Amino acid sequence: MRVAVVAMETSHYRDTDGRRRIERIARELADAGHEVSVFCSQWWEGFDKRFAPEGVTYRAVTVSPTEPSFCTRLPALLTKFRPDIVHAIPSPPSVVLAANLGASLSRSPLVVEWYGDDSLPEAHRTDWSVRVPDQFVTPSELVQTRLWEAGAATDRTTVLPESIDMDLVREADPAEEVDVVYAHPLDESANVESLFLGLAELRRKDWSATIVGDGPERATYEREAADLRIDDRVEFVGACDRERRVSIYKGAHVFVQTAFRECFATDLLWALACGCIGIVEYQAESSGHELVEHRDRSFRVTTPQEIADRIVESADLERRTVDESLSEFDHEAVRGEYEDLYARLVEERGLF
Repeated sequence: MRVAVVAMETSHYRDTDGRRRIERIARELADAGHEVSVFCSQWWEGFDKRFAPEGVTYRAVTVSPTEPSFCTRLPALLTKFRPDIVHAIPSPPSVVLAANLGASLSRSPLVVEWYGDDSLPEAHRTDWSVRVPDQFVTPSELVQTRLWEAGAATDRTTVLPESIDMDLVREADPAEEVDVVYAHPLDESANVESLFLGLAELRRKDWSATIVGDGPERATYEREAADLRIDDRVEFVGACDRERRVSIYKGAHVFVQTAFRECFATDLLWALACGCIGIVEYQAESSGHELVEHRDRSFRVTTPQEIADRIVESADLERRTVDESLSEFDHEAVRGEYEDLYARLVEERGLF
């Protein structure tokens, strides 16, 4: 299948979870034998209009992310490529309209990946951008609901989750055992306070905790641990690459999710796959609870005291290093869901 991915700003311009996700999907589709081209603003050096690393062809629509020029040139370039499917990210929303015109001229369905980490645009622009796609993809029910509220039709939205590498989970060696692990960028939405207040309730018990992540609020959280007199049992290990994180999760017993905002709780998913017991504090702007609603060895809580209680309760559950039930979230499995979606939309168009 010939797939056109449209992203005016790739992660090379704006490094967001949503951009990294669609670029990973493009690579995985190319690895599976599809012909994939990303139509974007040029981010590579030189004068070549095309750049093809890792099996994906990047095609420069403009030399920089200039919205009017990008939207003017995109439809003709898509038509010349003759894609079977057009898959775009809605930032800015005018790109959706340009991608839709190109898809219409190519008689191709338009899929829009609405990850949720870009702000919703102004209402008068949103009305158009949420009505023209054949299908929206969101990573969680939380983001899907926001999309419905913005005006998208309920029958044109599909939830496809983030994915993980189960082979990496199976093969990684566990790090040193730790009782509790937390992971999130240490910013204003991290809400590590809830975890620390729960751990402070357990001062008289024997436990250890690891905080994975870095950011502008790290020093603040380190001071809070000291103020609560638990800093001698809490280790801040920084951002860590994915391999190191998996190793830490496999050595941990419990993963605690407390962040205020999560379009998709990716590190929670990795930790659950690594055998961690999940404790998720409900937050109105976080989808974390969706991953544990129907799973054993997981708890949903609403207060630091409940976090403490569930940590104590978890001590009676066995340690694991792999949970094969999370294989449904493997990269290959989720890629297959995208392929099925594409095939259905193409069939509905009657192109094949």
